[in-house]
Amino acid sequence: MTDAVKELLIKAPPGVIFPYLTDPEKFILWMGTDVTIVAEPGGEFRSLCGGVNPSAGTFLEVVPNQKVVFTFGWDLPDHPIPASSTTVEITLTPAGEDTVVRLVHRGLPDDAISDHLKGWTYYLDRLAVVASGGDAGPDDPGAAS
Repeated sequence: MTDAVKELLIKAPPGVIFPYLTDPEKFILWMGTDVTIVAEPGGEFRSLCGGVNPSAGTFLEVVPNQKVVFTFGWDLPDHPIPASSTTVEITLTPAGEDTVVRLVHRGLPDDAISDHLKGWTYYLDRLAVVASGGDAGPDDPGAAS
């Protein structure tokens, strides 16, 4: 098991970005086509990625304007990364008027790192667009291939 790590500078302060991690109406603007989020410890996390890949987990930690941590996996029968089997931590660090967004996805099998980094790059780029006031368009990770 290995960690996938991705960092991105987003041109928005943490207080603008944080609701995109915790409010389902904002979350769906950058990740998923159907989202259920209860952003509190023990709360549900679900996102239908690209309209076809159901991810599921549970929030472990929510620190306003600083960090969210949730379990993550794929809600599909016999998937090698089942629902809630890994952990995603997203931290927001102020950088002047901008924010360094750091995502660490822990517990992935080594052979899944590349695909998950590709997916998180796609989604964090979309987060950067919406957090800075843009429209990321429909969630279609296949378009990024």
